[in-house]
Amino acid sequence: MRRILRQREVVTDDWSHFGEDAADSAALIIPLAELRKDPQRWWQWRGRLGVRLSSVDRVEELAELLPRLDLVAVEFPAAGDGRGYSTARLLRESLLFRGELRAVGVGVRRDQVFLLARCGFDALELPADEDTEAMRRALDRYDVAYQPGAPAVAVRRQRFYAADSGPSPPGASPLPLSAPAE
Repeated sequence: MRRILRQREVVTDDWSHFGEDAADSAALIIPLAELRKDPQRWWQWRGRLGVRLSSVDRVEELAELLPRLDLVAVEFPAAGDGRGYSTARLLRESLLFRGELRAVGVGVRRDQVFLLARCGFDALELPADEDTEAMRRALDRYDVAYQPGAPAVAVRRQRFYAADSGPSPPGASPLPLSAPAE
């Protein structure tokens, strides 16, 4: 059974993957290639629908489909492969995806957890060989951020300034990382 770190809680994965036994109304994650083959079939799927992007898939192909998707799983094939970070930022900032954004694959490691959250991931598929509690604690690894990021991880302060305010004087307070009230 897959373990997911979602919003700081370790939970059992409630999604099935393409090729596994799944009821017609199950929450199902399918590869983008499968979605491309028969989009009409998947558009009519009765359950929640998610798509898995490989590191070579173009996220822009999902733009029209995002309203139908509840989850996007971004694959990290190796720890040194950073393409998934860019994919996450595009999904959250340019395409305004608000569903679950999940990092998956052998490249999801403990030392990346904080950075994955800063890029907009709100769920991680935990590798079997990683310590679950250590993965959760990694979200609190840093309390200062040098670049803007998603408000999924709280930091004490950020070391950047508002772009429209011009240069800040020495000793000025950095912007806090907090989500605006909705």
